[in-house]
Amino acid sequence: MLTEKELELENKAIVQKYKDLLRTSYQTLSEEDKSQIRLAFEVAVDAHQDQRRKSGEAYIFHPIAVAQIVAEEIGLDATSIIAALLHDVVEDSDYTLEYIEEHFGENVARIVNGLTKIAGLKKDMNNYSLQAENFRKMLLTLNEDVRVILIKIADRYHNMLTLESMRPDKREKIASETLYIYAPLAHRVGLYNIKTILEDLALKYTQPQVFEAIQSQIRSQADNNQEYIENFKGVIEDALKKEHIDFDVKGRMKSVHSIHRKMLNQNVSFDQIYDKFAVRIIYRAQPEEEKFLAWKIYSIITDYFTPNPVRLRDWITSPKSTGYEALHVTVMGPNRKWVEVQIRSERMHEIAEKGYAAHYKYKHGEQKDGGIDIWLNRLQEALENSNGNAVDFVEEFKLNLYSKEIFVFTPMGDLVSLPKDATPLDFAFYVHTEIGMKTRGARVNNKLVPLSTSLKSGDQVEIITSDNAKPTTAWLDYCKTAKALSKIRSSLNAEKKSVADEGKEILRRKLRTQKIKWNEETVNKLVNHFKLKTSQDLFYRVATGTITNGMIKSFASRYHNALISFFTSKLQRSNKSAEGAYADNELSTKLDLLVFGDEEERLDYTLSTECCKPIPGDEVFGFLTVNDGIKVHKKNCPNAVSLQSKFAYRIMKARWIDSTQEDFYADISISGIDKIGLVNSVTQVISDQMHVGMKSLQFSEKGGTFSGSIRVIVKNNETLQKLINKLKKINGVDRVIRT
Repeated sequence: MLTEKELELENKAIVQKYKDLLRTSYQTLSEEDKSQIRLAFEVAVDAHQDQRRKSGEAYIFHPIAVAQIVAEEIGLDATSIIAALLHDVVEDSDYTLEYIEEHFGENVARIVNGLTKIAGLKKDMNNYSLQAENFRKMLLTLNEDVRVILIKIADRYHNMLTLESMRPDKREKIASETLYIYAPLAHRVGLYNIKTILEDLALKYTQPQVFEAIQSQIRSQADNNQEYIENFKGVIEDALKKEHIDFDVKGRMKSVHSIHRKMLNQNVSFDQIYDKFAVRIIYRAQPEEEKFLAWKIYSIITDYFTPNPVRLRDWITSPKSTGYEALHVTVMGPNRKWVEVQIRSERMHEIAEKGYAAHYKYKHGEQKDGGIDIWLNRLQEALENSNGNAVDFVEEFKLNLYSKEIFVFTPMGDLVSLPKDATPLDFAFYVHTEIGMKTRGARVNNKLVPLSTSLKSGDQVEIITSDNAKPTTAWLDYCKTAKALSKIRSSLNAEKKSVADEGKEILRRKLRTQKIKWNEETVNKLVNHFKLKTSQDLFYRVATGTITNGMIKSFASRYHNALISFFTSKLQRSNKSAEGAYADNELSTKLDLLVFGDEEERLDYTLSTECCKPIPGDEVFGFLTVNDGIKVHKKNCPNAVSLQSKFAYRIMKARWIDSTQEDFYADISISGIDKIGLVNSVTQVISDQMHVGMKSLQFSEKGGTFSGSIRVIVKNNETLQKLINKLKKINGVDRVIRT
């Protein structure tokens, strides 16, 4: 318990923090704004009056600090400051959202609702992690109001600044989560300073020894480094003053996390990192002169220091999707040390510091959408294409929106921003869904390339379309963007249902030849006989040849046996009730086989029994352990975030598949007498008549004869044999064998 004097001092400190909040706001506050902020402050004080943080200080210091970050460092408006003060009120007290809406308006209530954590989940939602659900809830609110995310970042930022008082295990969990989700998110909305501090703090608590080692090395060289930066700055300042440019120069060491990442990426020690320094030139200019002056400053710098041509980045001509604008050049400084120089105007600097808030401060009238607008549109698209699974949603969100960017050109010369490692298929779906669906091939820089090719900045991409083209399962491995993956999955599901319709007619004919009456009862018996869930499953497997003629004949012989038929009907009734949840028009999968990586290899593994206990069908990933080989965890495992953030290089993609629908490669050798149109006849049989996929095709001619080799993708041996028999019937073909 605090003494009366200590309480008095604490109350004075609270009031002082409140006054600082009003005084340091980035936005101009009206008297009405201040009145509402005062009311929010009083509500927060009342709601948290009996609460204390782990450090022992009054809990109210936390929402005030969050509001301070929102007001000063992020630069948001009065509504955001009020929401920041109230962000824990509904969760921690008897105050309701209805009360907040009544006293502070709909906008504040909506933001507070987005920030209020989900207390628990229903039993039928056990497959979703609570953390992922909360993050998803926040993002869905962001669809309406971006301030939700910005306040959440401020909340996490203050929690990280005061993390020392938490238990070590709690610190590590929060820090891992910060590194995995919130630091990249802060970067994406343009809050670079906050992002840098979050990364450093996360490294401090997840890998304290690494953090301390790098920091001690920076400290030991601090005097020399500072002297070096000052000398470098001196040369630049003298040169720019001669040109009468109005500017400021700031020099700094790069962050601990940034240096650590370079050490890992380049596999070198601290002493072998040569670009530890960054110098920032902030110049003042009219909007129409900004670009000209940036390149003038670049020209002056390169008169004194040799630039690295590979490390020139022009984000003034093509700003990042975060809204970031600057000219970056790395030059060889004194003593043969690399120094990164960032050149930006005062306006650019403010946008880099404040992100979203400054972006809209400088946006006027009908100005074209900038980077942040484009990013928000892309976010909305990701939200719309969400598949309902919270864990997958977070993964897809990270994949599409946290990745680095590349810039490619359309054939017309328009610039398109895509995530790093995006492929021509991603580009096609970005341009238009219909173009993506009809993609037959792609040219990059006028050269025909595979659809799986990773694009690079500066590539010119042209998509070749065909009315006969349609998505295949392989396309899912070629895409990186949520939009492309979502559209391909939808198309494949529709295709499966179409194949199932064909299978229905095939089955009807086969049963007729076996003298079995076609009705619902017969179909149900077949579904139970083959241990399937729905009639659609049955029809699909008949169409693809997974259920063969021999298997149908075996069923027919059992069907005609009255005794077995009796027992089958009993079994059918029990199974029918057990599987009543499945609709007959749905196509389900029997997930019984686990495959790893992009190549979907079968590898030895063990299921994690200590933490999440995955079962077939669960969303999973593989983790390469030091001693126990591959350990399979559920995506919503309590340890998932920690493993993925700290050991990303040991994470393996894994998924359950239906072994009855697995594809196999088969090689066919073909020969005969050559004639015009023969290759076309062969491909027509394979693709149009048999609906079999081709992996490779090679033909050669010699002395009027031909020979060729074909690699096809089939479901089973029966399909392969049917294909071989059809190929033998082509005019001119003499010999077809499986090799």
